[in-house]
Amino acid sequence: MLRRLYDWTMSLARTRHAEKALGGVSFIESSFFPIPPDTILIPMVLAERRRWFRYAVICTVASVLGALLGYAIGAWLFEAVGRPILAFYGKEDSFGQVAAWYNEWGGWGVLFAAVTPFPYKVLTIFSGATGLDLVTFIVVSIIGRGLRFFFVAWLLYRIGEPIRLFIEKHLGLLFTLFMVLLIGGFVAVRYMF
Repeated sequence: MLRRLYDWTMSLARTRHAEKALGGVSFIESSFFPIPPDTILIPMVLAERRRWFRYAVICTVASVLGALLGYAIGAWLFEAVGRPILAFYGKEDSFGQVAAWYNEWGGWGVLFAAVTPFPYKVLTIFSGATGLDLVTFIVVSIIGRGLRFFFVAWLLYRIGEPIRLFIEKHLGLLFTLFMVLLIGGFVAVRYMF
């Protein structure tokens, strides 16, 4: 089943809708969706290596725009939408404890979440809810998301076929590692604040 899902994703990466899917997932992942855009970015770059830069731009721009949605959820819809999302990630009770600290050091938190498997959406909502300076938020988001997506896309471009063969040979192990990192990021959210 995992192999069929991989093959389907690789075939989707070659369709005319691939860039829209990449942009859509990158956008919603920054504010509420739990699956990172790497699940689409990686097969797209492997399928069309020469377009790595374009795909990284799409990921970065859509992700930063989605982060602004997360910021808006925190700023304007915190009680109706933001608090339930934070509760889903186990952070509702700790909000008051981190608000003051976050306004001073939140830019570093956003950068950390933008580059790592840590759930970025939690900090986009926190940023809006605590009133983190919007310019700081945008600049750090562009730097962090750009670093992440451009590095992944460039690395896949440079390595190319050997990495595709490695992924196909070790698909089960890599999927398990991906799930451990994804779940680990959500677990970290529970215990970091």
